[in-house]
Amino acid sequence: MPDATQKTQCPECQRINEVLSRVGDRWSVLIVMSLGEYGVLRFNELKRRLGISQRMLSLTLRELERDGLVSRTYHPTIPPKVEYALTDLGHSFLEPVKAMGYWALENLPTIDAAREINDREAALKDSA
Repeated sequence: MPDATQKTQCPECQRINEVLSRVGDRWSVLIVMSLGEYGVLRFNELKRRLGISQRMLSLTLRELERDGLVSRTYHPTIPPKVEYALTDLGHSFLEPVKAMGYWALENLPTIDAAREINDREAALKDSA
């Protein structure tokens, strides 16, 4: 029999958390924004544009592909060529991602000021 805590929990919250933790992480957001802006990109183009490590880019692209947001196209040329693009699902995610990105850019000065105040107050408390 379920206890009171289980009755009050959101039944889909765990699934929502699972999806948001994947698509809401820093690198996923930046990859989706880059693919949305530039279209099809090769691995090294993404790596260069984002300043991301090869390992982190590989892991993030693999997860975005697994979630159906990014497609991977392998071209058997010499040297091999792999291209990444947003899927239809990825394009549907682009608008909320762009909104978050633009919000961050617009609010950077305010966030920086708030951090300065907070850090200064924390330093005063620590020295007291």
